[in-house]
Amino acid sequence: MDQIEVAGLRIAFERRGEGPPLVLLHGWPSNSREWRRQLDALSVEFTVVAWDAPGAGQSSDPPDTFRLADWADCLAAFIDSLRLERPHVAGLSFGGGLALELYRRHPAVPRTLILTSAYAGWAGSLPAEVVRERLELMLRNCALPSHWWAPAWIKTLLSEDASDDMVAELMLIASEIHPAGTRVAMRAFAEADLRDVLPRVDVPTLLLYGDSDVRAPRDVWEPLHSGIRSSKLVLLPGVGHMIDIEAAERFNTEVRAFLRAIQH
Repeated sequence: MDQIEVAGLRIAFERRGEGPPLVLLHGWPSNSREWRRQLDALSVEFTVVAWDAPGAGQSSDPPDTFRLADWADCLAAFIDSLRLERPHVAGLSFGGGLALELYRRHPAVPRTLILTSAYAGWAGSLPAEVVRERLELMLRNCALPSHWWAPAWIKTLLSEDASDDMVAELMLIASEIHPAGTRVAMRAFAEADLRDVLPRVDVPTLLLYGDSDVRAPRDVWEPLHSGIRSSKLVLLPGVGHMIDIEAAERFNTEVRAFLRAIQH
């Protein structure tokens, strides 16, 4: 992976292909590994860049004071440093919320938004009790070896039809967790409420969700779809939260068609 320093933080990333830029933002606790199928398939016609967010993968940990706005400012500086002019921005789960926060703070940066299994922040999409439970669980998990908690976590990410290889892939990603960075990220996302951003989004937006997603079900995606006037919603049957892994071919097809329609 390549590395660059942004605002005093080491940011690792993978870049492939040539063409209009497409920036991929991973979920949490995850890293850019989750996008390998998109790096392979979409780099045929796009410059695809998948970063390790501060606190994940091979990037350095952010300070304890980091909040979602700081990740968004770091992302904007990262995009500028790589000279990715008006990129398409795709984010999954936490990454989808980060894409919305990027739009809030830097609306001239994204050409389009592709929000996958996304939240308007946990506080903006989930009941307070659910937010508290998720946050407490993740904070406890950070103190434990990944093989103790990852199997139960993965069951909430994939449908029952997902392959053993997909489970193994997510186990590997979980083993690379940054405990300190994850604690900061989860606290930031637990308090994030991006509902006020939705009616202000004025770029073409694709919403991708799995209809078997137990983490971001209808109560999560429906307000995003109704709130973002320009959004197109695609529901993938029989698919869980990690659409980029479990339904990679369909994901790539939908993204490719969406972006081709924008560019022509």
